[in-house]
Amino acid sequence: MGEGPLILSAAMLASAIGDRWSEEEIELAAELLARGGGRLPSGTRSLPQQFVREIQRERLLAAMLRATAELGFQTATVKDVLDRAGVSRPTFYEHFANKEDCFLVALDSGARRVCKRVEAASGEGDWRERLRDGLGEVLRFAAAEPDTARALVVESRVAGRAAVPQRRQLLDRFADWIDRDAPGEPPGGPPSLTAAAVAGGIEAVIHAHICRGETDLVPLLPSLMYFAVLPYAGPDAAIEELRLASPQ
Repeated sequence: MGEGPLILSAAMLASAIGDRWSEEEIELAAELLARGGGRLPSGTRSLPQQFVREIQRERLLAAMLRATAELGFQTATVKDVLDRAGVSRPTFYEHFANKEDCFLVALDSGARRVCKRVEAASGEGDWRERLRDGLGEVLRFAAAEPDTARALVVESRVAGRAAVPQRRQLLDRFADWIDRDAPGEPPGGPPSLTAAAVAGGIEAVIHAHICRGETDLVPLLPSLMYFAVLPYAGPDAAIEELRLASPQ
């Protein structure tokens, strides 16, 4: 779980809304948030009104993830989100219909962030190199955004039927990424049963460690690479990954 005040950094804002606002505006907003302990100063006039509105929304999403990580989805309330975001109840309902709506949007946003990081990290090399780099990025994401990781892997399982499609979509996308250009796999088509099993197994291991309160999951990389490579490339390649994927 995240610790300390909930403060959106420039990197977090850029990832969420950087396609609509300039780098200078993002930096100014992050500076104002840092000065205000995570809140924009009352009566802020140096930022466009629509920009302020979008920042408020991102604060609510981050607060939803924090409240869920600390209390669990079933226990967390809208008031818990407001307390962590420092945002009024009317502002919450300007953006979201209810707690579930806010959580589902937060899930979708978090899934997009982790997928973007994995794709960026795994763009070069052969299949095993891309798998190693991308899976390592998944584990680093869990350390960088522990609240988001817990929501995606743990709380999405207990958030009701509405969260099932998003959880399924993320696992399918992960399986498709694993299967891409894998040895012995035909090009195109849906992810193989092998990829689905590997994706589900990796997610189950991450789930168990997060439930134990662990956030530094990078040491899991060699074992996870062994598990992922074994059914595709055989025992020799899998054993080699125990060495290649170990921290240097």
